[in-house]
Amino acid sequence: MSRRGLLIILSSPSGAGKSTLANRLIAWDPSIRFSVSATTRPPRAGEVEGTHYYFRSRDAFEAMIEGDEMLEHAEVFGNLYGSPKAPVEAAVRAGQDTLFDIDWQGGQQIRNSVLGKDVVSIFVLPPSIAELELRLRARGQDSDQVIATRMRKSRDEISHWAEYDYVLVNDDLDRTEADLFAVITAERLRRERQPRLNEIVRNLNQEFESHHQKGDA
Repeated sequence: MSRRGLLIILSSPSGAGKSTLANRLIAWDPSIRFSVSATTRPPRAGEVEGTHYYFRSRDAFEAMIEGDEMLEHAEVFGNLYGSPKAPVEAAVRAGQDTLFDIDWQGGQQIRNSVLGKDVVSIFVLPPSIAELELRLRARGQDSDQVIATRMRKSRDEISHWAEYDYVLVNDDLDRTEADLFAVITAERLRRERQPRLNEIVRNLNQEFESHHQKGDA
């Protein structure tokens, strides 16, 4: 293993583009594992158990919380969401990056967990509130009442932007995508995430010594 896996947290108010960016990130590097969350909300059309979510009853979900089986969890729009802990810990140990498409509450819990040192957190802002509402309506998934609720919620979500390592303003999707890829590339190359560097430098120094001795001879 060349390094520990990253926990890539991608958050934004609903409609700002985090799901699209998450999908593009995995298309860019298919080795990144998409964290599959558990939820108490019913499946939407086309969603598959174990691929999009683990769909659980509220009682079953609360039992997972009580059993310390969740890395993070939160209640959003009346439903519980959370990330099962065991597969994430295994991925980090195996050097596999895991992507979390979650809100600020979940991101906060992961950053404060035992895996916090492995976190790279990124918040995506919309260019304007008007554009945010336009994108929500363009999705065609929610009623006017749900959209109004999401818009009210967005102000609170945006207020947590400063808790994140990186903030991207998604005014141009392709440019925001390129910035996201640059963040992940740079974070993978941080000195503390390259455990083989000590060995490489030690070998370089041994080569210096060898050349020096040959020169003296």
